[in-house]
Amino acid sequence: MNLRIRVLPSAKQTQIVEEKGNYLKIKLHSPAREGKANKELIEVLADKFKVSKSRVEIIKGLAVKDKVVRIY
Repeated sequence: MNLRIRVLPSAKQTQIVEEKGNYLKIKLHSPAREGKANKELIEVLADKFKVSKSRVEIIKGLAVKDKVVRIY
């Protein structure tokens, strides 16, 4: 399954803000530096969809807020 995601890094707390079909808006506590926000995003999605972190992959948008993530 591929998901389109808008990430909002450096938020006060981590939370999924909005969910519309195949689009998620997620606030992350981690800053967008050194891959910290991407790592937290993978952890949040793995927890939400009850899969291991190795089954979540960012396939587009590693350095931008709009991402495409594949969950196996």
